[in-house]
Amino acid sequence: MTSILGLSAFYHDSAACLVVDGDIVAAAQEERFSRKKHDERFPKLAVEYCLSEAGLTPDQLDFVAFYDKPLLKFDRLLETYLGFAPRGFVSFVKAMPIWLKDKLYLPRTMRRELPGYKKRFVFTEHHESHAASAFFPSPFERAAVLTVDGVGEWATASIGIGEGNRLRLTHEMHFPHSPGLLYSAFTYFCGFKVNSGEYKLMGLAPYGEPKYADLIREKLIDLKDDGSFRMDQSYFNYCQGLTMTSAKFDRLFGGPPRQPETPLTQREMDLAASVQVVTEEILLRMSRHVAAVTGEKKLCLAGGVALNCVANGRILREGPFEDLWIQPAAGDAGGALGAALFVWHQLLGRSRHTSTTRQQVVAANEPLAGASGWCGDSQHGSLLGPRCDEADIKAFLDAKGAKYLHFDNEDELCNHVANLIATENVVGWMQGRMEFGPRALGSRSILGDARSPQMQSAMNVRIKFRESFRPFAPSVLEERVVEFFETRPHEQSPYMLLVANVRDSKRTQRSADTPKLTGIDKLKELRSCIPAVTHVDNSARIQTVDAERHGRYYRLLKAFEAQTGSPVVINTSFNVRGEPIVLNHEHAYRCFLATNMDALVLERFVLLKKDQPNATEQTLETYLKEFALD
Repeated sequence: MTSILGLSAFYHDSAACLVVDGDIVAAAQEERFSRKKHDERFPKLAVEYCLSEAGLTPDQLDFVAFYDKPLLKFDRLLETYLGFAPRGFVSFVKAMPIWLKDKLYLPRTMRRELPGYKKRFVFTEHHESHAASAFFPSPFERAAVLTVDGVGEWATASIGIGEGNRLRLTHEMHFPHSPGLLYSAFTYFCGFKVNSGEYKLMGLAPYGEPKYADLIREKLIDLKDDGSFRMDQSYFNYCQGLTMTSAKFDRLFGGPPRQPETPLTQREMDLAASVQVVTEEILLRMSRHVAAVTGEKKLCLAGGVALNCVANGRILREGPFEDLWIQPAAGDAGGALGAALFVWHQLLGRSRHTSTTRQQVVAANEPLAGASGWCGDSQHGSLLGPRCDEADIKAFLDAKGAKYLHFDNEDELCNHVANLIATENVVGWMQGRMEFGPRALGSRSILGDARSPQMQSAMNVRIKFRESFRPFAPSVLEERVVEFFETRPHEQSPYMLLVANVRDSKRTQRSADTPKLTGIDKLKELRSCIPAVTHVDNSARIQTVDAERHGRYYRLLKAFEAQTGSPVVINTSFNVRGEPIVLNHEHAYRCFLATNMDALVLERFVLLKKDQPNATEQTLETYLKEFALD
């Protein structure tokens, strides 16, 4: 038996992953345990979980792999500061303590955190880790690979090819020119947190018009046919300062950055739309170049920019590839997984076995899930975190004096919960193993009825306590996705990483005399028969649900379909704004009591808020204060 622990830490979204004989046994982000969102510290608690899942201790590990090369990154840091000296001195002084304490002495730090481990450490390059996380778990025997993020050591994007158990990167784009940093600059300028608020910018984009897109192309970047570009650094400040943009950027876009938590204006909406359009153009050019260079028909994606599901949808629809697979934990957390798999396949030369391809299954007229057992990849549905024992749940609920129903029959459970959703109750749903990556995929989710015109606003404001403009994603039965969304037959999107439009047949037709709404007012318009998950541009970030990956969650959607005729529900992460997704039943119960959730399902236990004698045990104000706004 060969056991490999993969780690990412000290930047953002630290995580641990355990691979045993090539199988992904466990993976989790530290934030879920520490309750600090995007926790960058050494993933001590995530490591403890991963080892416990396999019954191992640190001294039984064969390899520990870290997701980048700190010395090479430090070289980039020093060279950048020297290049901008003396302007970068304040930023340099702020960065040095963590480097001198932990980052430059990682082997020492890791040995301290892994008592008993005496063997070697492996340091993969950052984009090697991303590429390995993209290709090795994918269902493809051969594929092109594209990784795009802010910056690793020097690389900000890379392309290559994977075949069997080998991966080869052939081209790189280098810092300070970066698609991720370009997008993050606008994230910062629009008043959101860098490395946290980029998904907000993506959600805001459809409220605006891309009126600044030409200005971005003319002034900020020199974009080439292959998707590479150079950035005019006079508009930016991330190389030498503590902000992303400069005063020259302010002048170009009509004033200083929006201050966080202040009202959004049309300028921010138009800026979001503009940088989104330019980013999509960059990624489309890159994908076409990768296809031309490699000659491959399938593409694997990773890196933080691969979480831009709008761009992913365009690559799939308009790009040159027949198929696309995106690492669910595409950001830095997934680097831990990539580092471990890189050691197993690339360094140890161990074989890799891919599943039956989608085309073979479809050609045989077999279902893609259930009887055929086809899941496509080796990611295990990205359900790689801890699960909660029902005996522990019962003991906890009894100690709290909670009132609950327990269902021995799973069909009765699913029918009961489906009825709650169908009658416009908001349901917290905690089942099985926790998801690895930023998306809730039906294990740590808050669910609602997508048919309800009020549900999008109600869940944003009353449950999640977040900005009203943010869209919710639909979970849809895979076998019916093509009826509701503009996807290909048998299209899978189990990891909620693709956007597609709602079909015309499901949209509400506007009368000719209906005034056209602009900005945030677009929220007021009823757009489809599933309005709660139809964004203002008629798009949706789709999660397809199948029996093989999703088990009880699939059976819940089937029960909802049987009762309502609809195969679609709202699926949003089980947390409030600023809070990491809940890890266990204790976190879920506290969130349930503090918010306006109507019901809570913990495995086969169902609680109704109105029945709880201790419903005021956790006040909302106290609860929200525990988490910094993201």
